[in-house]
Amino acid sequence: MLKSVNNEITRSYVGYTNNLNLRLKKHNSSKGAKSTRGYKWKIIYKKRFYDKRQAMSFEYHLKKDRKKRKYLLENN
Repeated sequence: MLKSVNNEITRSYVGYTNNLNLRLKKHNSSKGAKSTRGYKWKIIYKKRFYDKRQAMSFEYHLKKDRKKRKYLLENN
């Protein structure tokens, strides 16, 4: 999970990747997902999976769980 670095607007982004550092670099250079362009990001939560299906399932549930996302945003 990523959090925008801008202090005025707090945004979050949830996604999965097999190369976290490269993915963060792409988001910060405006070459990542369309919704992340124009913002600088930092990692606030990560979890490792050994199976893509499990990772995608967790991503889906975290995107839908607003309470957990809000908790992670406020405590990081």
